[in-house]
Amino acid sequence: MQSELEVLESKIEQVVALVHQLRAENEVLKNQNAAAESERLHLRQTMTAARERLEGLVDKLPEGA
Repeated sequence: MQSELEVLESKIEQVVALVHQLRAENEVLKNQNAAAESERLHLRQTMTAARERLEGLVDKLPEGA
């Protein structure tokens, strides 16, 4: 009986350690996702500004050019 309890205790400790590891990994992934989302937003804004500048330049071109 004692041996079975020790095995169970060991398995519980492994599960607890895994839970802590996965929580830490999840936090890292959340931070990476937030950074990627921020970068995506920045790139989208940069592309929008570039498109608007190009449209402005195209509007200034003489007709038939």
